[in-house]
Amino acid sequence: MKRESRRQSVKENNNNNIKNNLSGAVEQQVLRGGKESLTATKEEKKIEREEDDEEKNIAGYEFVDGWPKWLVDNIPRYVLDTLVPKSADSYIKLGKVGCGTYSNVYKARDKRSGKIVALKKVRFDTSDPESIKFMAREIMILQTLDHPNVIKLEGVATSRMQYSIYLVFEFMHADLARIIARSAVRLTEPQIKCYMQELLCGLQYCHEKGVIHRDIKSSNLLVDTRGVLKIADFGLAHSFDIKSNGPLTNKVVTLWYRAPELLLGSTNYGFGVDLWSAGCLLAEMFVGRPIMPGRTEVEQLHMIFKLCGSPSDNYYRKLKLTSSHRPSQRYRPNYNGNFPNLPSSFLHLLATLLDLDPSHRGTAASALRSEFFNSSPLPCDPSDLPAIYNNNNNDEDERIHQKRRRHRVPKRGQVSQPNTNHVSQLEKNNQTAEHFKRDSESSTKEVIFIHEQD
Repeated sequence: MKRESRRQSVKENNNNNIKNNLSGAVEQQVLRGGKESLTATKEEKKIEREEDDEEKNIAGYEFVDGWPKWLVDNIPRYVLDTLVPKSADSYIKLGKVGCGTYSNVYKARDKRSGKIVALKKVRFDTSDPESIKFMAREIMILQTLDHPNVIKLEGVATSRMQYSIYLVFEFMHADLARIIARSAVRLTEPQIKCYMQELLCGLQYCHEKGVIHRDIKSSNLLVDTRGVLKIADFGLAHSFDIKSNGPLTNKVVTLWYRAPELLLGSTNYGFGVDLWSAGCLLAEMFVGRPIMPGRTEVEQLHMIFKLCGSPSDNYYRKLKLTSSHRPSQRYRPNYNGNFPNLPSSFLHLLATLLDLDPSHRGTAASALRSEFFNSSPLPCDPSDLPAIYNNNNNDEDERIHQKRRRHRVPKRGQVSQPNTNHVSQLEKNNQTAEHFKRDSESSTKEVIFIHEQD
């Protein structure tokens, strides 16, 4: 009965929304609004069916100052006091735009303000203390962060029918992974420097706040329509404080971006793991693809040693690591061989960020002071980065696109998939070098259209 009542309520809300959209609108707006509402209704029904499968009805649902009691029992009040309690019913879900091991992300509209937001539904089990701790930690960390290059938590919403929680964020149109993969013309050197500068500025802020992200990768770096990059997804983040001096889990960071000390079992690591991931991304932007796509941890270590050189005996002793994965063959660092003809300032910064010894990677602040960012060509302005627009008939995106076109003529319209001809690693990297010789000084802007369901 409760489930049927919920469906009826959703249906009535949708009908009311359609009526409200129709009232007082001119004919063109009526047609647009009607189509959008019908699309939203279909998406809502799909989302509702998915959530019915995991629904957990709550007997004797209690609230404390507007928050569910189970939430108050597990998150410090000083954290909740900075947030305004909201219900998940105050948002209309327009579609799922992302999913992960621990969460789903939806594009949604605030019923009251009409603002488009991103809702991250965090999965957890109230019977598992570790699961609750995991969820609470992400909220507490996000509440301490406020920087232009870090995603901002705008609110928290809860559901009356489920043990679930939604984190509310600004809706971002794309991520760096899509930008790298979809560019028919690779990013220019000034553009790479700009993205890298934004990433390191965000990391510098997080690290100075005592927060280690532990999952830096291209899909966790979101980009808005102004070219501003924001570090997102703090689900694996850890905050260092007086109490947190014990061992840390090494089961963090996506494999292709995972530092060697984590692969070798270290539980006593620091901000260097984020800097290693940043180094992987620096090279990825230059060559247009992940540079060390290992399939297993052993293969990943082998790829690391072939690029960065074999670790010394002292390396294992200093970091108190197992030597069971010591390579049978001795390798020398081979950055020049893997990235021929690329700028020396790039190779120097890459070698620093990808140093096997985390104490030699420096800091995000020292990386920002490197020659890479101070040599010609200089980082471009964020407004000169590829423009990102939704290609799902969104009128607002089209208005923004037309406005920006009046200020500059784009080099390309909708871009095609990148060339996937089978060529050798060296040929690909030589093509990359030739690209930067031709285009690094170009100021022509590329436009990338994004389908939300890609």
